[in-house]
Amino acid sequence: MQVFHKLDDVPQELGPTIVSVGNFDGVHLAHQEVVRRMSQSAHAHGGKAVVVTFEPHPLRILRPDVAPKLLTPLPVKLQLLEEAGVDAVLVLPFTRDLSLVSAHDFARDVLSGTLHAREVHEGYNFHFGHKAQGNIHTLGALGKELGFEAVVYGEQKKRGHHVSSSEIRKLLERGEVGKARALLGRPFGVVSTPGRGRGYGHKYTVPTINLSRYDELVPADGVYVTWLRVAGECFEAVTNVGNRPTFGPDSFAIESHLLNFHPIELLAQTELELIFLKRLRCEIKFPSVEALREQIAKDVHRARRYFRLLKGKA
Repeated sequence: MQVFHKLDDVPQELGPTIVSVGNFDGVHLAHQEVVRRMSQSAHAHGGKAVVVTFEPHPLRILRPDVAPKLLTPLPVKLQLLEEAGVDAVLVLPFTRDLSLVSAHDFARDVLSGTLHAREVHEGYNFHFGHKAQGNIHTLGALGKELGFEAVVYGEQKKRGHHVSSSEIRKLLERGEVGKARALLGRPFGVVSTPGRGRGYGHKYTVPTINLSRYDELVPADGVYVTWLRVAGECFEAVTNVGNRPTFGPDSFAIESHLLNFHPIELLAQTELELIFLKRLRCEIKFPSVEALREQIAKDVHRARRYFRLLKGKA
């Protein structure tokens, strides 16, 4: 997959293209459907399926007070788009100047002028241009003027939930990782590195790994059944997300206890991918460390049972 970080990076010979513009945060089921149909159309016409997205998220520039935490930071989003079948991604730096570009000028300069779009695929609630004044009707009219067809997708629902990035965020903020998984089409995960102070540079012999500070979205505080991928190797785990109230205030951590642990090489830059499978319980303040240990043993027992059942279904 080709990745372009500004308009000038896009080669003249890239077109013709089938394009979709959006944040694509989460690359969820509705996004995947758009990409699938874009790819089919592009390959049928000898063109390329191209996603236009933005970095940072536009609200981080326009309304930083209400900007959402991301489901998928840019590197993860690009990987998921490639897996979904996108041929190229144009990552436009979102600035105040870009926010002032009218819908007409964006369609003329980006969609038609740079990408030579034949089709532009968007959801029913798509808005673009200065103050989000352009919508799907605007897009259709501009397409007739500039030579592309607007392909519009209706609302997609799954298990009674609208498939959207905002709905998935709400579910995760409530700890409902199973419902979020249904809308994403895969379990929700975060990619990070190990927290400091764990003795990097030699064999790691303690079956508990903390993630380093992670500023994007994580599920609600609580205890979860998870997978933890360490440099490509997958471990079954129980993960606590929260402030560990038994040990006092100001101790937020994402801490995973590995169930099928063996000593591993763990460096400061080792990539960790934590994948949330099931929420076991909310976070609780225990009267003693001993009471906490007893609960952890129960959590581990339930997690092991979950993994046994999962393997039985395979």
